[in-house]
This record gives sequence, structure tokens and C-alpha cells, in this order.
Amino acid sequence: MTKMKPEKLLTLFEELAEKMDINIVQGKGDFQGGMCSLNDESYIVLNKLKPVDQRLGVLVKEFSKMNLKKIFIQPALREYILDTQQELL
Repeated sequence: MTKMKPEKLLTLFEELAEKMDINIVQGKGDFQGGMCSLNDESYIVLNKLKPVDQRLGVLVKEFSKMNLKKIFIQPALREYILDTQQELL
């Protein structure tokens, strides 16, 4: 797997979310994060108090639930998602 800085991966996830009309919101609180919908808009909520690796894990988990086959994803990000999915199994 190509090693990419976590901050760059977050940026790539933000770009992917924008393409898919999903809002990524970072907040503080006592929660893990995840996907939700409000007024016909989709959101992935991340806890900015959690380590970046944990926030990336939430993004992988949520994007893994979606059909990404017809969406262009940067190869490094697609590889990261697939590799991380395998680790979670």
C-alpha cells in the first residue's frame, strides 16, 4: 500500500464526499461519528477530538457502504479504502 499522510487522505475523502453531495462535518463531543441524513441531505459527522486514524476509519466504514464503482476515486484513496476494509474484516 502506498503510504500517504493522513491529512492528505482526509482531503481526498472530502473531495469524494463533495462529488457525491455528502457533507463532512467535524464537531466535538462524546460520539464516534458516522453517517446521517437531515432534510434530504447526507452528512458524515466526524469527532475532531478523536485521532486522525479513527476519523479515517469512520470515513472508510461509511464510504464502504456505498456503491463507488461508477465514481472516479483517486487510485491511492481507492487502495486505502480497500486495504482498510480488509483490515476491518
